[in-house]
This record gives sequence, C-alpha cells and structure tokens, in this order.
Amino acid sequence: MRLATLSNGQPDGCLIVVSRDAQRQLPADGIAATLQQAIEQWNSVEPALRQLADRLAQGDGDALDESRLLAPLPRAWQWLDGSAFPQHGELMQKAFDLPPIETDRPLMYQGLSDRFLSGTQDVALPSEADGIDFEGEFGVITDAVPMGTSAEDALSHIKLVLLINDWSLRAIAPIEMKTGFGWVQAKPACSVAPFAVTPDELGEAWQDGRVHLPLEVHVNGAWFGNPHGGEMAFGFHELVAHAARTRDLVAGTIIGSGTVSNANFAEVGSCCLSERRAIEMIEQGAPRTSFLKFGDQVDLAVVRENQSPFGQINQHVVAAKF
Repeated sequence: MRLATLSNGQPDGCLIVVSRDAQRQLPADGIAATLQQAIEQWNSVEPALRQLADRLAQGDGDALDESRLLAPLPRAWQWLDGSAFPQHGELMQKAFDLPPIETDRPLMYQGLSDRFLSGTQDVALPSEADGIDFEGEFGVITDAVPMGTSAEDALSHIKLVLLINDWSLRAIAPIEMKTGFGWVQAKPACSVAPFAVTPDELGEAWQDGRVHLPLEVHVNGAWFGNPHGGEMAFGFHELVAHAARTRDLVAGTIIGSGTVSNANFAEVGSCCLSERRAIEMIEQGAPRTSFLKFGDQVDLAVVRENQSPFGQINQHVVAAKF
C-alpha cells in the first residue's frame, strides 16, 4: 500500500491512497484526515486504507497530480537519523585521519522535524560557502513504541518506509561537532519522496529490517551512484530499539538509515558528495568534486520493474531570500 499527502492549504495536508502505477488516488477522508492521524490509530484504520488500495488495484480512483503532493509527513514529532552503513564512516575516518568510533551501539542523532520538504520543492539555502551536500537514505515511520522494546518486537512497530534526502552543510558540520552539542545549522530540513509504503509493498526487498534495493542518484543529469540498501550494519528494527531504550517513541517518529554506502563503492558510486570527496582524498590526495552550487539539481529514486515504489526526489538548490 502506498500513502501520500495532498496539499490542501493546511500544514499537514490530507491523506490519500495511491495506486501502484502512481496514476490514480483515493482520498482517505472519513478514515483519517492526515497521515499523522492514521499512524496514531494504525491498527483501527489500516483495514479501511487497504480497502481503498484494493479499489485502486481494480481501476477505481481519480487522476493523481504529483505536483500537489507534500512530504508524506510534512512535519513530525520526532526525526532520528542513524549512520548504519559502516563503509561510509570508514571512508570518512580514513580520508580525514580520524580515530574510529569505539562503540558497538548504533550511531544516531536527533534532527529537525518540524518540516520536511516535498520531493519537488526547491531547496533554499543561505550560502554556497556552507558546503551544500545531499545524502540519499531510507527511513521508516513507527507507531507508538514503548520504552524498552526489543529489536525483535520493534519490527512490528515499523509501519511505513520512506526515501529521504538528508541535506547537509559540510563546512558547518565540523564546527558544530567540536562543541559536543550536536548539529543545528549544519542540518537543514530533509526532503522526502512522495510515497510512504507499507513494508509488504516492497515484497522480498524488505528483509531483516532493511531495504534490499539500490538507490539511484543523479546530479545535474549525470549518474552519481546506485549503492544497495541491504548493507546496513543495524537493521531498522535495531535502530528503533536503540532509540526506545530509555524513552517511549511517539507515533509518527521517523528514523533514518544514514547515507547509503557500499563496500564496492568503486563500482556502485556514492549517495553523497562528501563520500566521493573522501574517496578522492584517499586515492588522489585531494578532493576534486565540488559541493553543490545554486541551480544544481539532485535526483533520487528507487526503480524496480520500471516502477518507483517511493516516487522520485527531483530538486534544485536555490539561494534563500532574506
């Protein structure tokens, strides 16, 4: 089942169910006004939402105008981003001669959650000098997760899967990291592809709390990478359990995988500029790839059998107007 949020002039939009070919939609009014409302009462509303999905599969529904779609959750109570692909961290440590992080626990930080950009919205940022970068990753939306939930039980709390572009400002990040208080300026709002999908929609590609599909990235029309989502050191169920160890997670919590990265990066490329620059530093002694400029375009998609289960992220970086 694919869910999306249609713009209606309200901050949270209105919930719709979308056909698998992304051509038709049915409103979920009378079931749940918004995706946040649906996730808060998932067990009671899911059957009715699936009935709408069945009607769409039989050819019912109205034409879908993707230009009117917001992020599936335009704002969320909580956004927790992990760093679950070890190859990414290893490359960064080697390039910048950093000591390895000695821990057997998942890496995670809490980021900006009061807004998520749509997959087609221009990304307005203040300065090219801040080192504008993208980060292609997967994410999940949970229902309410009780404190102390085990990884095994956490899997059942994952209700929806997302495709995310976690924008980063690389020139600011090391300054904020040195303070020990985490990121604020270095992490603007993330972008999210238009469709939130139930795990079963991914079929066999959803295994062990991981999305076993390649994430295709293009920058200004040129291929940049298509690393596979299956190489997470920790599955999403383990990330959820980590986040819930000492606190309840509210329904509508979004948890990210961190930048998708593979050990065979030479063949499959990368999902962020910083990783490619790190590879260039290791192999050539200096980075050659520049960060993004205003006007640059970044495209992210997962394509399977000529369809994009999450839809696409196609965005331009533009100068913010003050």
